[in-house]
Parts: sequence; C-alpha cells; structure tokens
Amino acid sequence: MSVRNLYSVAPSAARLTDSLRDIGYDFPTAVADVVDNSVAAGASRVEIDIVFDGSDSWVMIADDGQGMSANGLLEALRYGSRRDYGRGDLGRYGLGLKTASLSQCRSLTVVSRRRAATARTVARMVDLDLIAEMDDWVVAEPEGDEQVTRARAAVAGSGGTVVLWRRLDRVLPERNPEGGWARRRLEALAGKTADHLGTVFHRFLEGDVGGGLVITVNGEKVRPWNPFAPNEPARQVLPPLRFEVTVGEATGAVVLQRYVLPSRDQFSSPAEFERLSGQLNWNRQQGLYVYRAQRLVQWGGWNGMRGIDEHTKLARASLDFDTDLDVVFNINVAKIRVAMPPQLRQLLERPVHELCLRADDAYRKNSRSASEGAKGASGQLAAVTRGDASTGGPSMPVVGLALRAAAMRAGEYAALQRIGETLRAEAPDVAAALGFRD
Repeated sequence: MSVRNLYSVAPSAARLTDSLRDIGYDFPTAVADVVDNSVAAGASRVEIDIVFDGSDSWVMIADDGQGMSANGLLEALRYGSRRDYGRGDLGRYGLGLKTASLSQCRSLTVVSRRRAATARTVARMVDLDLIAEMDDWVVAEPEGDEQVTRARAAVAGSGGTVVLWRRLDRVLPERNPEGGWARRRLEALAGKTADHLGTVFHRFLEGDVGGGLVITVNGEKVRPWNPFAPNEPARQVLPPLRFEVTVGEATGAVVLQRYVLPSRDQFSSPAEFERLSGQLNWNRQQGLYVYRAQRLVQWGGWNGMRGIDEHTKLARASLDFDTDLDVVFNINVAKIRVAMPPQLRQLLERPVHELCLRADDAYRKNSRSASEGAKGASGQLAAVTRGDASTGGPSMPVVGLALRAAAMRAGEYAALQRIGETLRAEAPDVAAALGFRD
C-alpha cells in the first residue's frame, strides 16, 4: 500500500473507557474473567470477598499466583496488553482485567507481589473519574487506605495478586446505596457468583485440570457443578467423537462427548436430581456445553441445530476446543459467547439428533421398564442408527424409534406427537406397539 502522509488519531480516553463498560459483562461473568487471570498465573487458591458498606462497598479478589513486577503490572493495566497468549491460555484480547472490572466499578486497584524473596509489593490504580478529568490513559499509585493496606497484607507472604473494585456504580442503586435493598442485592450477587464460578471452573475445582483449584466467596468454599452427573450410575455415556476443523489458516480438533442423564426416579436421590437441574432448570440446561481450554464458556440450548424440548431435557453434551480455534469460534471479549462454524454444525447434526433420540426414549420410560428394557432398546437404536437389517424386517418398536428419529431430523416432532395422540385414541394396540405412550 502506498501512502502520502500519516496522521496519528488517538482515541479519546474518557469516551472510549466509558464505552467499553458496556461490552457484555454482568457481575458473575466479570468476576469469572478476573479469576481467569488467577488461573493463568498458576494460582491454587482464589478468595473473593463481596463486602457491603453502603456507597463504600467493595469487592476483593485475591490469589496466590505468581504475581507481577511493577512493569508487568503496568502492562496488565494497558488496554490491549502487548503480552503474547500461548496455546491453552485463558486470556485472549488483553482487555479482560480492565473491561470486566470497570464494567462494575469506577475504581480498579491491583496490588501484586512476585513469589521471589527479593520481590517488592506494587500497587496501581485505574480510576475512571481521573481518566475523564485528564482525558488520557493514566494509571495512578493509590493511597494506602484500609482496603489497599489489606490487599498488601494478603500478598506480603508468598506473593500473589489482589484485584480491588471500589465505587460500585453498576452494582449498587444510585439513589439509595445505603439501604436494605442494596445490601440484599450484594448478598444475592455473592450467591449467584459462587454458582457461576462452580459451573464455569468445575473441571479446575474437581482437579481434572492443573493441580487443583480452591475458590471461596465470602469465606464459603465454592462447590463444583458438573452438568454431566459423573457420580450417577444410571447415566448413559455415548462414545466420544473427534472432528478436525479447518477454517482459513486455523486448524484444530473439536471433541464431542454425549450424555443422557437419568430420569428423576433413576437418580441417586431427589435432592441430587434437583441440584443437577442447574441455574436454568432442566429444560434450558439441556444442550451443548462449550469448553474453551477446559473452561466452560457457553451452555444451554443446541446452537440452532434443534429446539428445546421437554422430552429431550436429559440430553447434555460437552464440546471441547482449544485456543488455536478461537478465530473459528469467534469467541467474544467477555468469553461468554461463541459462534458455531457452519462446517462443524453440519458434522454435529447427526450425533446430536441421535443423542436426543436416546434422551427422549429415557424420558418416556419409568424406572422399571427402563431397567428391564435398556439392553434391548439400546440394541434396537443402534440398529436404526446403522441401518442394520441383518435380522430381517424391523420390529414395531424399532419402527417407532425410527419414526421419532426421522421426525426430529425433519423438525416435525410436534406433528408426530399429534399423530401418536390420534393413534392412541383410534388404534391403541398399534400405538402401544410403536411405542407411542402417554
């Protein structure tokens, strides 16, 4: 490209920082993005305090990771950090710490100390009011007030990093930040944050990834929520599938693992069944759970491949990809949304419909018929999936399963249900033989 003149047009710091506050975070997802940095820093423990003190309420996120030097901390507070992200790193754009924090507060302070014995503790602050006043990308050294002193004490021993949010203008009500509603809101957000962290970091909390991670919220240990009920003996696990995806210059592997969770009467306990219903409840928790570098980034629904159905609410599937496919999945800055590449969508349609067929069958069986007929139904379904006609003509139950599978693929399952209702009224023997139960 040939040019005659170049002009530097720096963005207005005041205007741009204010715009970036609306990038898509809510309180739990903002906290989770900060915890991403703790995980990347090798932390084994992250302690989150959400403290109500009227308009002076604050949030502190402290970890025992490797910490940062003075220069490293300044770079971390740069919008669009120049650091390089390696494969498997939870970071992506160099924006998360700033955009996540300032989406909730007007003052962000970071206190950090490296693990080395000779390291010193450093503290830096990004203040939106100061940036608006100067209209410049400035970072300040905070005064040693009560919260900053507490943060320094937290990293004084073995090192680590503390992120401090103050002036929580996006969290507390503007008119009455001192009132009971504001207190109850912070308490509710603490609970929602613990649930969210237990979901998105469940593999880390369970020890499946890294050396194990402990997260606490207001002193309470966060319990991992594994959507696939690994301790339930009655769940069905389908064989994993691996797909190679290439879009432009990006190439990588995507792994699909499918599960049919037990029906209510086959769960180990009613309480466990309720717990596994999740934050969105059973119907909306069905679908794909998309993991990026082992961290859950999106869940609920089938990414446009099919609709949510009461009869398939027991179907859940994990879809794993690594950071080398970030451009393919078009992951957003907040790391809470992905776009399914069309090439992969086509590959997933058949195994997803097979999973939903099995989930529908499990939903319709009571515990007794499920235990007695599981082996036979599984073999029949496998025969339908393979198109196996070695035993001669298909039996009536197999025909019924095939009809339901075809209706799902054609998007006409509701029509098939109406046909089943008519058959049950006019030809109940035929309806029973085909598996059209009430």
